[in-house]
Amino acid sequence: MAVDTDIFDDQGILARTLWGEARSLGWMGMHSVANVVMNRVKHGGWWGTTVRSVCLKPEQFSCWNADDLNRPKLFLVGLDDMQFEDAIQIAADAIDLKLPDITGGADHYIVHGTQAKWAANLTPVAHIGSQDFYITV
Repeated sequence: MAVDTDIFDDQGILARTLWGEARSLGWMGMHSVANVVMNRVKHGGWWGTTVRSVCLKPEQFSCWNADDLNRPKLFLVGLDDMQFEDAIQIAADAIDLKLPDITGGADHYIVHGTQAKWAANLTPVAHIGSQDFYITV
């Protein structure tokens, strides 16, 4: 069983980001979002250099946006939620650098079939579940 985590440490922020962004996509969906976060941490720069700064960068992960319906849920979720328990484990593995990158180095993703200006001239490097993954750097 996963150990609950402080919402304000890197593991807590990452687990809540995974849960908020991809809980409906299951383990692989949350795994792939964790890869995107860790790829951004590795690249640093504009996104930030820590899990916390990358996850909380304004307008990057919609679950943290003030107007997103998921945001209040991020502060209430606990171990009674099976997807959150999975998110905690995935976050721990990602932070410990034990999570394989299944996205091919992606630093962005969007739901397959949607349009985004930043992706207009890019080819996805991976398609996982309902998500397309891109490298922008």
